[in-house]
Amino acid sequence: MKSETEDKKSFPLPTAPEGVIPSLIERFNSRNVSTQMELHDPQSVFVENDGRILTDRAAIAARLERDLKLGLPLAATVRHIFVADNIAQIVVDWSIDGVGPDGSLVHLAGSACDIVRRGEDGFWRYLIDNNQGTAVR
Repeated sequence: MKSETEDKKSFPLPTAPEGVIPSLIERFNSRNVSTQMELHDPQSVFVENDGRILTDRAAIAARLERDLKLGLPLAATVRHIFVADNIAQIVVDWSIDGVGPDGSLVHLAGSACDIVRRGEDGFWRYLIDNNQGTAVR
């Protein structure tokens, strides 16, 4: 088991918006929710598939953990990144495919429309994690 210090060395925070999705993929595929939560700004929100907004960090972590428990890799392709000073919008197509822990086929996918912000420390983190983008809810 890696220490918290080793995890931070293994998963540096992105210093540019273009680094957010590669960092997300690496962190997701490590199956460690705490490393994923490091990518979330303290004021971040997560948009559920039904449109509900999660603001509590423990609730966001629990939601992320649900996908991690599938034990399947995340694949993602960035479509667009639009930057305005310390804020960026990232549009990304993503999928999680394979056989789940219960033996059933899993196919989760979407086109995310996420907002990230550069913090005072220079690192970019999620402000709005909206993995279904403009999907009708």
